[in-house]
This record gives sequence, C-alpha cells and structure tokens, in this order.
Amino acid sequence: MTRRVIGALLALTAFSAGADDLTRFNEATVSQLQSMMQSGQLTSVELTNFYLNRILRLDQNGPGVNAVIELNPDALAAAKNADDLRAKGKLLGPLHGIPVLLKDNIDTGDQMQTSAGSFALVGRPPLRDSTIAANLRAGGAVILGKTNLSEWANFRSFGSISGWSGRGGQTNNPYGINRNPCGSSSGSGAAASANFATISLGSETDGSIVCPGNANGVVALKPTVGLTSRAGVVPISHVQDTVGPHTRTVADAAVTLGVIQSRTSDGRDAATAGVPLGWRGLRSRPKNIPTEYTQFLNPDGLKGARLGVTRAGLNGFDPFVPTPANVLAAFETAIDAMTAAGATVVDLDKAGFTFASADGEFLVLLFDFRKDVAAYFATRQGVPVAGGTLQTAIDFNNAHAAEEMPFFNQDIFELAQALAPGPDDPQPIFGGLTYNQALNIDQNAGVHGIDEALTKFNLDAVVTATDNPAWATDLLYGDHFIFGTSSLAAGPGYPIIQVPAGMVFGIPLGVSFFQTAFGEQKLITLASGFEAVTQVRAHNLPTFPATVPDHNISGTTLKRPRSDYDARPDGKAATRAGEQRRPHHL
Repeated sequence: MTRRVIGALLALTAFSAGADDLTRFNEATVSQLQSMMQSGQLTSVELTNFYLNRILRLDQNGPGVNAVIELNPDALAAAKNADDLRAKGKLLGPLHGIPVLLKDNIDTGDQMQTSAGSFALVGRPPLRDSTIAANLRAGGAVILGKTNLSEWANFRSFGSISGWSGRGGQTNNPYGINRNPCGSSSGSGAAASANFATISLGSETDGSIVCPGNANGVVALKPTVGLTSRAGVVPISHVQDTVGPHTRTVADAAVTLGVIQSRTSDGRDAATAGVPLGWRGLRSRPKNIPTEYTQFLNPDGLKGARLGVTRAGLNGFDPFVPTPANVLAAFETAIDAMTAAGATVVDLDKAGFTFASADGEFLVLLFDFRKDVAAYFATRQGVPVAGGTLQTAIDFNNAHAAEEMPFFNQDIFELAQALAPGPDDPQPIFGGLTYNQALNIDQNAGVHGIDEALTKFNLDAVVTATDNPAWATDLLYGDHFIFGTSSLAAGPGYPIIQVPAGMVFGIPLGVSFFQTAFGEQKLITLASGFEAVTQVRAHNLPTFPATVPDHNISGTTLKRPRSDYDARPDGKAATRAGEQRRPHHL
C-alpha cells in the first residue's frame, strides 16, 4: 500500500512523460551523466524525475516489472541538494547526484522501510543508515528507493520462488515478463536492466548478486566478504554475506565499488577489519586496497591474460534435466571470444584439476542465521520482530500465513531453529558435523579451489558460465536451477564479477570471473576487456516482451467450418447446384 500511495503522489507531481522522456537517459553511464551535469546539460533533479517516470510507467504499470518495492519520499529533495552543492562547486564524490536503488534488506535511516520483503519487519523504519547507505550519501548519491527481493534473501524455504516476497509480490524479468529475475537480489538486477536507476545494489550469500546479473543481462560485482560492510543489512551469515552493485557496464560497477567499500574498519562490522574465511589464519588484510577502481578498466584487458576455464557442473545438477546444447554452445562462443582477444585459456578440467567443495556451507548458513538475525532484530524498533529471535519470526509467519506463506513454507527457518546451540556441538541432521568443522571444510574449498588453481596454473582468474538462462516463473513448483557456479567462491568469501556473454532465444547468458580475496582490481580489468570485445548488453537491450521466446508458438490459424445450413435462413440445408436429393433410408 505504501509503495502505491507514494507512486500515486509522485505521478501527480512528475512532469508528463512522453516516449522520448522515458528513454532519453537509457544506458547512460555514470561518467556520461556526470559530464552532462557538470556542463549544465542535466540536473540531478531532472535525472531523478526521469527514473521516477520510468518506474511509474514500466515497473508499476505497463509491462509490470515490479522490481521497485518502495520509492524514497526524499529523493527529489536529495537531488535538489546535490544540484545546489554542484552549483557552489562542491562535489561529494564520483556518484554525486546519481540515483541509486538499494535492495530492501539494506537499512536507510529515513522514511523508507527495510523489510527483507517480509511484513515481520514493516513498521518503524531503521534508526540509522547502514554503512553502505551512509557511504553512498557521503559520496553524493541520491537514494531513489528500495528494490524487491526474494523474501528473507531466499533463505526461508527450500520451495522459495526467486523474486517473490510477501510484501513486494513477484518481480519479473525485463527480457521476458514471464521469465524469472533469479536470486534474492532479483529486484536489483531487474531494475538495473530496465534502466530504473543508474545503479542498483544487491547482496549475496551464494549467487544472489551474480545470478540476477546473469538472468537480467547486467554486470554484477560480488565483492570479497568484508570489503563492503554488512552493518545494517538484514543477514543470513556473517561468514558469507556481502553487498555489491548491479550496473549496465563494468565501469559503473568499478566506480560504485570505490564509493561503497570499507577499506578499513567501519567500527560496526568486524569483517571490515579482517579477511574472509578462505584467508583465515593464512594472510592478513591488504594495506593497499585501492581507493577507487576505474583505474583498472582496460578495453584490452584480456590481452596476455591467463584464464583457467572450468566446465565442471555445467551439464546440470540433475542428470535427467541436462543443460540444453544451445546454452553450452553460447558459453563456448564466449570462451572463443576471450581467446580471440588475446587471452590464453587453460582447460582446468582436462588438466585434471578438481575444485574442493564447500560442503559445510549449509550448516554454516543455518547456524549463523539463527544468531545473526537475532542480532539484527535487536537494532530495530516498532516492527513485529523487534528485539526478538528467529522463533519470533517463525511465530509471525504462522500467525500471518495467508500473506507470508501462500506459495511455500518456512522449513529452512525451522531447520535453523532446531540446531544444537554450540559451535562444537555435533549436529545430528548433518551426520554429527559441527559448525567449526564445517568452517574448516569451507576454508579448504578456497585453499584447494580458487587459490590453488590460480597458483598452480599461474592464472589471472578462473572463468566459467554463471548460471543457466532465466526460467519461466513457476509459483507452483518453484525455481528451476539447472546449474550455478557461485559456490566456487561463496564458502571462502571470494569475489566474482559476472558479465553478459551471450543470448539464448532472447534470454541472457553470462560468464563469471573468479579471483582470490581482494582481487577485484584484476577482475575489473578482465571483465572490462571482455565487455569491450563482445558488447553483448549493448547489442541486446531488453524490450519487456510478455513472453520469450515468442516465435513458433502461435499454432495454426483456424476458420469456422462452413455448413450447408448457413445458406438458408430457415436453417434447412440448401441443395448444392447439380445435386439431387436422396431418400434418408436405403
């Protein structure tokens, strides 16, 4: 209701938007927009109004992407302030006056809710900004609103439907409204793809930034765990959670990372002073983390690079549901493009390399979630679960099942609540494995996974396909993942950048580049080089079709059969010319 009311108010105050007004700044980059604002061709207020009109016309109405769950009542005032500061010669940072959307699990200490898509967190807004929001404001960005997500970041049920939340409903894909936007940061990926803001921010525990990037045809940067603060972000796990951008270009992802990162401790999230799990006890946090990342952009970034390609898992999780051949072919075309751009490709699978698995991950997430979500609830006031525990959220869902659980239950919540409390307590449902043993398994997945591959083969990155192309949203049976590769980096907490790489029947397919912790600068170089030589996004913009693919599906054209009775008004059959009537009985 709040979102609709705010939308109606903005519709009354926004200027009348024609077709040109709704497309004028589509695909514009941060650099281009800053140049226009600096030269006086554009103001932040005009740009903010542009995005508001697109959201009202295309997200809330028209094709109905439903990516934006709430608009910021203070957005135009913030844009006006950015313009006033610019007029005085004061710029706060590289995102000065640039509208940004935040996933609805990132706290903003303003009039907006932070709900993780659940009515359990709706009521009084957070008391203060998350570190991410504070960094954006300090850098001059205009916080435009919040994006929808998979409720509780896809961690409530095994039957969860990506892009659906009780509060926000179902987000759709700009490349095909019937298609799923994927991952818990679904609204962020769809909003960036649909040009509803210059930048959107999402969060990832395992795949929830890169999967929406893949499905919605945008760049997705999942930073090293601890490079971006999780203070004021609704958690799953302090071991794996991170916050990163969805953008239409690698350059915009690079500039955003420089603004939102915490190079040193923010005083609120211990990870901003440390290293991720994969480096635990082995390496210390770098002292030379870059202040900005656009310096690493390079259109020739693939020239001379060594890339370790793995196809492990790309044939699918289920042998009875194999990956379609045209999907695999599109990935091979992307690898050929890397080779043509001057990269040396090392086939890790043929070399006999096997990535260690993070088999402790689910236990780690369940154990962390119960404790971490209670710590977050302690920061909130005036919402149903304020000061509560995971059991409080379970009870709320049971009491509001019609709104919160119309399609799937909360079996993951209940599983987390049932765990033994201590980190060294054997967990019967995991065969007696303890939390600390699970952490060791997941650290090993970094040491004898990405780290070992990079060192053994002298690689600049590991490369593979990101996920299968977007499936048709299915509220009955849930998500249809065929394959996904984010787990290579999730357990140890390492970074990924996903880049659009091809199209299959009009649906995007992306590739992911992996590095060790704090390897973002190398990833940006490689990804910008790949983007420069392929330009997949630029050549395949979304068109918001109702369904995709839409060819060869219309069937035959039928005509009503003609009857002899059609010829006479009395309904009796007319005798055809030259035909004699015959008796009925022979």
